[in-house]
Amino acid sequence: MEREFNVTGICVPAYHYLVNIEQKLKEIKKLIDKRHYFTINRGRQYGKSTTLSHLNKFLTPEYEVIPISFEAFGHDNFVNTAIFCQEFLTTIDTTLEMLGTAAHWQNESVKTFSQLSRHITKQCRDKRVVLMIDEVDKASNYRVFLDFLNMLRHKFLARADGLDFTFHSVILAGVYDIKNIKLKMISEGSHVLSSGEKEVNSPWNIAIQFEIDMSFSSSEIEGMLEDYEQEHLTGMDKVAVADEIYFYTSGYPVMVSKVCRYIDIELGKRWNPESVREAVRLLIRETDNELFKSLSQNFEGNAEIYQLMYDILILGEIRSFSSLNPAIDLAFRYGYIKEVNNRVKVSNKIFEMVMTNYFVSKDEMNLGMRLSGGLINELTRGGKFNMQLCLERFLIHWQELYTEKEVKFIEKQCRMIFLTYLKPILNGSGFCFIESALTDDRRMDLVVTYGNECFILELKTWKGRLYNEEGVGQLLGYMDKFNETRGYLLTFDFRKNPEIVPPQWRNENGKTVFEVRV
Repeated sequence: MEREFNVTGICVPAYHYLVNIEQKLKEIKKLIDKRHYFTINRGRQYGKSTTLSHLNKFLTPEYEVIPISFEAFGHDNFVNTAIFCQEFLTTIDTTLEMLGTAAHWQNESVKTFSQLSRHITKQCRDKRVVLMIDEVDKASNYRVFLDFLNMLRHKFLARADGLDFTFHSVILAGVYDIKNIKLKMISEGSHVLSSGEKEVNSPWNIAIQFEIDMSFSSSEIEGMLEDYEQEHLTGMDKVAVADEIYFYTSGYPVMVSKVCRYIDIELGKRWNPESVREAVRLLIRETDNELFKSLSQNFEGNAEIYQLMYDILILGEIRSFSSLNPAIDLAFRYGYIKEVNNRVKVSNKIFEMVMTNYFVSKDEMNLGMRLSGGLINELTRGGKFNMQLCLERFLIHWQELYTEKEVKFIEKQCRMIFLTYLKPILNGSGFCFIESALTDDRRMDLVVTYGNECFILELKTWKGRLYNEEGVGQLLGYMDKFNETRGYLLTFDFRKNPEIVPPQWRNENGKTVFEVRV
């Protein structure tokens, strides 16, 4: 059977091409060897289930592993303690039977957590049993799960004093931070504090922080491509292709697989950087992408996360990274952001593009930018994008629509105004992403891709001639990164009496820059 790049469910080596995660498994095993309890908190489709599946096989020679999931658990399984205990034990036995392991956990007399605790003590006596529970988010709304965690915590602490036997290690996997489950349930009204009970006393404060990087490095992606190349002999430059995939995905597992799948199936197995960019274009246009739908739902349902990402990505505001900030912590759990030099940054360029498209679609109705089909055809005639003409036409539109508007409004929204102008021109045939690592409240670097062409564009506000020249130097450096000899500079000048500078090309250190000032 010919293998493929998998984008749904667990990756199986016999059927799928996959990154070698053995080093990650070794790092996880070190935590287990030290008897730690922990939660693997990562965004959707981040390889959590695949990691647990491979970890099960990796640990089996040394440990008795119980890999279960709450995915099939319904509301009825959390109605009361007795039902949960029986379903928990039944699920363990069913799973072990499927794995060909002796199943002896079921005990119909177990109806309370005290009885379950004693049963676990008996089952784990003088054994090294590792319990892994996937999809724990499904249980996060139920009081019975909170009590279950409390029981595990009590046994963990008693073991340290030599007063109990329990699981050697417990691993939970989900998107949300289980340590905060009690506060979440209190805020939602599903848990009421009893007399003397502390609100901040987490039932999962025994768990250590899981800090292992589960994203794929460029070299790990290259290893997967090497495996593919041995079967298909395409002659690809594996390093160049892997680097390009990493450039857009930052190693987000499902994004890596989707890009590879597009090249393998839709793009005629043309493995080169140009095909990677085409695959990215197809990926961000997907209408049934569950990861992107989830992003939209999270933005719509959480105004704080929406504003956080808008401020960082569109307005260029700088935010310090602190997991104590609920919006930052949740955006990090979702996989939308990462910490770079103690600052919040969008986690990868695909998310940058998807978020930008989302924000533009929300704002374009309010910003007054409307383009005719004739102008769009003029700017993309012959399948080529004319960036010079695009900026010249933008200058005209700006003068027509915004010269009389409130300066404070347009100064804050000027970059979004340009993005709402640009988006319908690209219209799925191209894409742009914001280089958020270089963006602040004064400048924004855009990379626009259309067909096989790449355009480097800097948007900035006028803060004096010296700052303007510094911006040109930064643009030239970014052009070097992309091996481009032409760049574009769009400057917004909000002075009362701005200098009139017509659009012009200028030579800078062997490169040319087209500058438009509005």
